[in-house]
Amino acid sequence: MPKDAAVEEFAGLVRALKARDGRSYEALGRRLSVSASTLHRYCSGATVPEEFAVVDRLALLCGADEEERRALEAAWTEADRARRRAASPAPTPVPAVSAAPESNPEPSAPEPGPGPAPDPTAPEAPRARPRRGAPAPLLLVAAAVALVVLALAAALLGRPTRTASAPAPASTAPGPTAAPLPFTWSIGSQLWEGGCGHTYLVDRAPRAVAAPPVAADSGAWAGTHGAVHGGEALVRITVQGRSPSDAVVLHALHVRVVDRAAPLPWNAYRMDNGCGGAVTPRHFAVDLDQPRPLARPVDGLDASGAEVRQIPAVSFPYKVTSSDPEELLVSARTAGCDCRWYLELEWSAGGRTGTVRITDGGKPFRTSGTRGRPAYVHDPVEGRWITDSDSGQTG
Repeated sequence: MPKDAAVEEFAGLVRALKARDGRSYEALGRRLSVSASTLHRYCSGATVPEEFAVVDRLALLCGADEEERRALEAAWTEADRARRRAASPAPTPVPAVSAAPESNPEPSAPEPGPGPAPDPTAPEAPRARPRRGAPAPLLLVAAAVALVVLALAAALLGRPTRTASAPAPASTAPGPTAAPLPFTWSIGSQLWEGGCGHTYLVDRAPRAVAAPPVAADSGAWAGTHGAVHGGEALVRITVQGRSPSDAVVLHALHVRVVDRAAPLPWNAYRMDNGCGGAVTPRHFAVDLDQPRPLARPVDGLDASGAEVRQIPAVSFPYKVTSSDPEELLVSARTAGCDCRWYLELEWSAGGRTGTVRITDGGKPFRTSGTRGRPAYVHDPVEGRWITDSDSGQTG
């Protein structure tokens, strides 16, 4: 498929920057937090990054001046428009609605003519007698009385009774109703590094694996393919108090590994589509290979602009209200196991304390090492998965 002229012009500028620097794709990719294959796709025009920030960082690394960076941004803008036009689905044509053919009217039945005159000597036909029975309101009253009588009789005999119209209670166990949590929480369990980079393990050959989705559709893609997080799983926990003034204190986040097995012998598929950096809030690193993994606070990175800014790690406790929520980003890595795990969040508020178990829709999260597994990336030009030599030893 021929490339758009705007995409080719942008790719030429990126190639020139790379050639000026002289470093390899792998060396530059490490500085930009993208894989060597992703950077190669920028230079070849096979992929246009979704954000300019990663390209601007490349320009700064390669010594581009302000005028060159402005020209590069203008070229990226046109290439990004071309990419979006190519990705937009063509409108589905609406079939023309033709007028329905006029149907032939059915012939009308002939009007009956005058019948023969009645014979006065013939015996009179018997008349239909109306059906007699109790009026409908009386039947309803009788049924209601019968139900009341049955209920009273059962109560006197000490046996509970249920009617067909009244569903049984969900639980008859005595005890007070548990008070609701003083906060709400939600999770995202199909996250990609920087919104673009992730590895899945799939027990299928490349020809049986669909093209990588956009990050927003990763959950459906992973479910269809039975995919497991490869090497790393990112889980975002959003916690928000219910009151603007009464704070909830978050004390600790614990990791519980419920099962360990050998890493899955499946193929690894890289989801890199070349979009670059991201903002990471309260970031916790978990090494699932440890006997007792801990959620350790680590520095985050804000790469939303041209410069990468470090966000210092902050340890527990945190306070949340309805107007001041918190996002906790857990990065759980493994190289040596197929691990199933969940999290526990300790909290207190207004004299109450508790622990919330955080799972993946009621099931443990799952992460498996990928070291030594065949690794593939998707070539959008050829429309197929190809071997990625740079990621064959991923964690």
